[in-house]
Amino acid sequence: MKVLGLDSSGLVASVAVVEEGNLLAEYTVNYKKTHSQTLLPMLDAVVGMLELDLACVDAIAVAAGPGSFTGLRIGSATAKGLGLALGKPLLHIPTVDGLAYNLWGSRDLVCPLMDARRSQAYTGVYRFSSKGMEVVVPQCAVGIEEIIGRVNEMGREVIFLGDGVPVFSGYIAQNCSVPFSFAPAHLNKQRAAAVASLGLLYLKEGKTETAAGHRPDYLRLSQAERERLEKEKS
Repeated sequence: MKVLGLDSSGLVASVAVVEEGNLLAEYTVNYKKTHSQTLLPMLDAVVGMLELDLACVDAIAVAAGPGSFTGLRIGSATAKGLGLALGKPLLHIPTVDGLAYNLWGSRDLVCPLMDARRSQAYTGVYRFSSKGMEVVVPQCAVGIEEIIGRVNEMGREVIFLGDGVPVFSGYIAQNCSVPFSFAPAHLNKQRAAAVASLGLLYLKEGKTETAAGHRPDYLRLSQAERERLEKEKS
């Protein structure tokens, strides 16, 4: 089986194709261009380099949130368009799960941190065993003090990764009471290879959805929605 992976949920744009234990191609960019400028040209480049007929792909895995509202919409719209055009199912991959999957096989706890602004993080806690990845704390949007408190209660060494690490590293250094480390540069951001690999497991388990039915998971209201609600209350 062959899975196309897309991730534009954060600062990184990433496209990958995975086939049964083999990463065929990955194109990842972490630069200041918008995902609307990068994602489709990256996909076109990967398809061209692989001489890939997209009709041969079995499913499309997309990092479905949480994350940047604009980035999620671009990724989801791209996945939906491809799915509808090709008649392929989508694989709805939680963004934080995909990020944690970068560190598959770690003996320590894995805690992704995506900067959600307002001193909050999109985060969760994961561990790996012979059975695969176990979700200890499902992805959520919480204050940094809450997730660090949960990690401290678990009493195990932890690896942090994600674009929230530079934002929260000072707080972690002062308040994390268990041994901790930060993932290296090649593993510390979103990667479509991880999304596609996790998607391959989803596909085998039958965890698919239709392109028409796909919706991103924002986990919290947008700034515009929050401001509207505040105005209505006042």
